[in-house]
Amino acid sequence: MNCELLATCSALGYLEGDTYHKETDCLESVKDLIRYLRHEDDTRDVRQELGAGQIVQNDLLPIIIQHGQDKALFDASIRLMVNLTQPAMLCFGKVPDDPVFRHHFLQVTSHLQAYKEAFASEKVFGTLSEMLYNLLQLDWEERQEEDNLLIERVLLLVRNVLHVPADPCEEKKVDDDASIHDRLLWAIHMSGFDDLVKFLASAQSEQQWSMHVLEIISLMFRDQTPEALVSAGHARSTEEKQRDCQELEVLRQKELAEKRSRTLQRGTRHSRFGGSYVVQGLKAIGDKDVIYHRNIHNFKHYTHDTGKTLRRVPKRNRQAKESKEKRRSALNVRLFLREFCMDFLENCYNHLMYLVKESLIREQTQQHDETYYLWSLSFFMAFNRGNGFRADLVSETISVRAFHFIERNITNYYEMLLTDRKEATSWSRRMHLALKAYQELLLTVNEMDQSQDDSIRQSSNVIKSNIFYLMEYREIFLTLLRKFDETKQPHSYLKDLVESTHLFLRMLERFCKGRRNLMVQKKKVRRKKSRGDKNLPNPETTPEALAEAFRIVEEELKTSGFQLSESLTESIVPFDATSETPLEEQRTEAMVRVQDAMLSRLGPEALALLRAAREVWPEGDVFGSADVDPEEELELLKQIMHANLPRSSPPEPVVEEDDDGLELEEEELESVQVSETEFNFLDFIKKFASSNIVHPYLVLLKSFSKNSPHTNHCIVRMLHRLAFDLKMDALLFQLSVFNLFNKILSDPAAAAYRELVTFAKYVLKRFFSLAKENNKAYVELLFWKNVGAVREMTEGYSKDGEGTKQTWTEEEEEELRKLFEEHRHSEVPDIVETLLPLLSGSTRTRRQVGTQLVRMGLVDNAKELKKQKIGTRIVLWTEEQEEELQMLFEEYKDSDDVLGNILKKLTAKRSRARVVDKLLSMGLVSERRELYKKRSRNAHGKSSGKKMTEEEFLSELTQGDLDDSMDRDEGEDGEDESEESEEDEEPEREESQNHVRKNQSGHVPVERRADVGPMVTALHQGGMSGPLLWLQNCLNRTANDREEDGLSQPVPLVPLTETNEDAMDNKSIQRLLRKMGMRPPANEQETFWRIPEKISVSQLRSAAAALSLREEEPRVGEEQERPTSQSEKHLEEEEEAEVSGEQRTQALRALLLSRKRKPRTTKQTASVSDFTSMEDTESTAKRSQKKNSAKRSRVLDDDDEEEKEADSSTAMDMDTKSDADSEQEDISAPVKRRRKMVLIDEEEDED
Repeated sequence: MNCELLATCSALGYLEGDTYHKETDCLESVKDLIRYLRHEDDTRDVRQELGAGQIVQNDLLPIIIQHGQDKALFDASIRLMVNLTQPAMLCFGKVPDDPVFRHHFLQVTSHLQAYKEAFASEKVFGTLSEMLYNLLQLDWEERQEEDNLLIERVLLLVRNVLHVPADPCEEKKVDDDASIHDRLLWAIHMSGFDDLVKFLASAQSEQQWSMHVLEIISLMFRDQTPEALVSAGHARSTEEKQRDCQELEVLRQKELAEKRSRTLQRGTRHSRFGGSYVVQGLKAIGDKDVIYHRNIHNFKHYTHDTGKTLRRVPKRNRQAKESKEKRRSALNVRLFLREFCMDFLENCYNHLMYLVKESLIREQTQQHDETYYLWSLSFFMAFNRGNGFRADLVSETISVRAFHFIERNITNYYEMLLTDRKEATSWSRRMHLALKAYQELLLTVNEMDQSQDDSIRQSSNVIKSNIFYLMEYREIFLTLLRKFDETKQPHSYLKDLVESTHLFLRMLERFCKGRRNLMVQKKKVRRKKSRGDKNLPNPETTPEALAEAFRIVEEELKTSGFQLSESLTESIVPFDATSETPLEEQRTEAMVRVQDAMLSRLGPEALALLRAAREVWPEGDVFGSADVDPEEELELLKQIMHANLPRSSPPEPVVEEDDDGLELEEEELESVQVSETEFNFLDFIKKFASSNIVHPYLVLLKSFSKNSPHTNHCIVRMLHRLAFDLKMDALLFQLSVFNLFNKILSDPAAAAYRELVTFAKYVLKRFFSLAKENNKAYVELLFWKNVGAVREMTEGYSKDGEGTKQTWTEEEEEELRKLFEEHRHSEVPDIVETLLPLLSGSTRTRRQVGTQLVRMGLVDNAKELKKQKIGTRIVLWTEEQEEELQMLFEEYKDSDDVLGNILKKLTAKRSRARVVDKLLSMGLVSERRELYKKRSRNAHGKSSGKKMTEEEFLSELTQGDLDDSMDRDEGEDGEDESEESEEDEEPEREESQNHVRKNQSGHVPVERRADVGPMVTALHQGGMSGPLLWLQNCLNRTANDREEDGLSQPVPLVPLTETNEDAMDNKSIQRLLRKMGMRPPANEQETFWRIPEKISVSQLRSAAAALSLREEEPRVGEEQERPTSQSEKHLEEEEEAEVSGEQRTQALRALLLSRKRKPRTTKQTASVSDFTSMEDTESTAKRSQKKNSAKRSRVLDDDDEEEKEADSSTAMDMDTKSDADSEQEDISAPVKRRRKMVLIDEEEDED
């Protein structure tokens, strides 16, 4: 040891028996040692010398045990031990590759293992527990910064000691024996330190230690498995005994089979000589046959490789090593840990996991700390499943957020596995942890499905619908199987991956069985495909080719008289003002484009580009002078054609991925489109039909004798899905697979693998039956096959030359170019279908012609040539169709199923979504909810002449109101369910009105609707005149702006005064806005109501006019003829009855409340005034009928009568409604008149 270090250690004190005598300079010596450690070299020499001197065992631990009352010394000793016990991986950064540094690394690790053994003492942890307990007793006001530092150092010290790995050479102990780690855990338990850990995990005031606590807990359970802890202290179950018996039976069968094989190999009489045999047909090193010098029974194992040295496998090709095997601790330790798990789940798990998750999301932790979170999630959720599953104990980690967090980490770990090759083993281990956590989440959700509690099953359905809906969760196992690499990922990872995939598919299959149409999210990647130089036309630049091209261009230009079409002139743009390319380079590029057009024999394009470039760059007459004649332009084109111009890399045209499968190369990711599609489970399984996915299953199947029965079942089930469900058994027709099947069938314990044996026989039977029909089947065994090869192998091979691409000659390209130029401006629906019969060689397919047009540059995008689907993509609406739609809407707008009746009567059949969008764009409806199918209600006494008592009528009325409110709630909260159900429901009845109002105009009527007038009147009487005037101004201003600009966009209604702001929160105002077609805030990001862009100028002005309180309704309908047919009159009567029925409902509800509140005298007064008002009303109605125009409809008459009744009898109601005004602020005066009239009519009927 270094002399200075030796002197410093000697100044600490000495141990005499069990008593430690410290020196006077003990504190300063401890600080000196801390200073020495701060300046150690790369070999960690100070740390090694202090470890060799056993300073922790002989000095520091006795100091904190016997001199813990000296707080400064205790604090310094803890600081020093935290430094000395930090992991060797942190000291060296990684496991060193250099042998010298590797030796130092192992030396430090051995010293740490000695420290761990010294810490396995109840006295040490008793001292630490007592100190930590005293510190935690302090309130936050009393706790100093030094106290917080000491708490953190104690937790770090315990964490470091628990982290020390076990020494495999020293601890060669069997299961159920106490190792050093078990003794350390027992010391923690006996000292009560585990209770302090649980307190820190559950206390609200100690949230800052959450990450340290989680690390300590995960290191405590490092060598344990949830299954072993669950079964601790319990007798072995019947299932466990049966499983053990099966394993013993398999071993017994193997042993008996080996004994039988040895008996058969041994002859009846012992031979002193093995014998010598000549093997005919098997050549030795020379030309002679092999001479075999052993017993003939062993000849089937003969190989030329016998006696050769094994070839060394490169390190990069070796299989990944398995992690350390789990061991079973002593029984008392397992019982203590089991109790700890139960208490932790009961009181701490949800709180601690929430805090850790928040810290991880906010990146407040250190690097790779999420691995502790992932391990804890999988361990404790597995323990909870085995120990009487309770969903509330692990509710924090049962959510879609947990799935998303783990899926994101798996993706990140895989990316780092590919990029950081030096640390591939560490990233693989982290990826395995994340996969285990994902598997445990699936197992827990599956356990929730089997719960007796309906709420738990409902929660599991919600989680499953989310993870099955999103593509990331649905295809994560598909990606992991495809990317499996056995050189980086161990065998245990593959086992968990296969079992997780089996569980996921089983859950998905069960989820799909109970649902007819399951919609899932689909992400479509649009890729930019560059065709490469080999696909581009390479024009010849020989003098003969240039002269021929110029002659063709010259003839074409002279024929046209150097005149260009307007469309060609407008489409040519030689200059890009937004580009960062300098002007000089753009001028050169324009000249290159002119040259390319000339070489491609496109004369008009070259001339148009030349003239456009002349306007952009007139200086220097590079593209000719302004007054150049056509002959000079032709000469200039010739010079550009023969010039040697600098060229950049050719542009890459964009080709859509979904266009007839055009196969072009060098794909580059461009954008992702998200859409919804109907999910089909069998189509999803088809994605697993690939040799890249089958190969990992076969790798795992090679160890079938070591696999558990469940693992073998998962493998066989997946292969059965491919071979039987998808009829893709030829995917398994491969020699290595058959060799594996041969091992399974010849295994002595084959009876224990009945599933494997049955499946192997099925595949072999299918192969031999195919081999009778296909004589190439045995050759196909040598290759792995894709779906196309499987189809050819089973259904027949394609003929020679059938799949080869036909080349295009120059004459065919020229013919295609001319035909395309002739028909490109014609209004044919499909130009490719037009060109196909005109081509001389009519053997070309649509796909070949489209591909060639793109390659020749005649079209920029293959999507322009896409064939229109007849009858399904009708987008444009003619004026006649719009008028027909409007008339049908007016006819059926009061029916129970508006949309269904319109779809039946439409001449041009369109989809439901197209019709709904058109109705919204025309402003006939303001929102989709208005088109939902209405529920029919039985209205007793409304149409029949039977009499009812007032109590019966009011009780029925109340029930009807409840149904109305319930229907409104269902319409607002369950729009999706309504949309889905309306397709399945059939209309109960059809409307009797079959005649169309032929004299109706094509515009939306300007007059106020019958249900808006009473609402406006009630709001004016309720003191809302100011807000209504503000709304009217907003509507008029928006109408003027749209009329001037010609543009329509949503306009928010922003109240600038407190009165208007309060009015916008009024439910009556909001109902009025909905009636007028205004749009409420769509989500939490919107605050104000909006005027939709679909509302026209005339509709806005009509709505503004409806907000004013008028004496008489505007006579808009005077131009319309009076309806004469009986059906139209019947329709108007129904509309009038519906409006009056709604007002009657509201009035009688208010009357019932007012009768309970008013005294008897008020009732008498009210009856008299009611009778008087009824007479006035009748007289007013008669007068209004005499004054009405002959062309006015009865619906408008009723509205006028209501307003006149309101104006004439307002003064008569002031006395009778004084007590009820506070309860009925939203009830208008016309409604009250109707209420009184209805009651008087009923009293007269009773009399």
